[in-house]
Amino acid sequence: MKCSIPALVCLGLFCSAAHAAGDPQRGRELATDCMGCHGIPSYNNVYPTYHVPRLGGQHADYIVAALKEYKSGNRSHKTMHAQAASLSEQDMQDLAAWFSTFPRKDK
Repeated sequence: MKCSIPALVCLGLFCSAAHAAGDPQRGRELATDCMGCHGIPSYNNVYPTYHVPRLGGQHADYIVAALKEYKSGNRSHKTMHAQAASLSEQDMQDLAAWFSTFPRKDK
């Protein structure tokens, strides 16, 4: 059986892209820490009281980009920096896949 190099490259890219999309089920398991702030119905943290962004229905790419910015310190928020510091790229993809499965709720 002959297989061309371009066909193998395309197959490899397809497989890695599918993996990079994230696993929503694993993201659900990882999201337990996130739900303390981002899962409160009024979207406010209990202490101190401040607005917390809605993550349900947010675009996965946006969530991944934000987590990367928090991890690198380019986006300033001490709690989020601490939360994102230990996340791998796959963890971020999985979390983003989970939160993007919810319907978007506007104010």
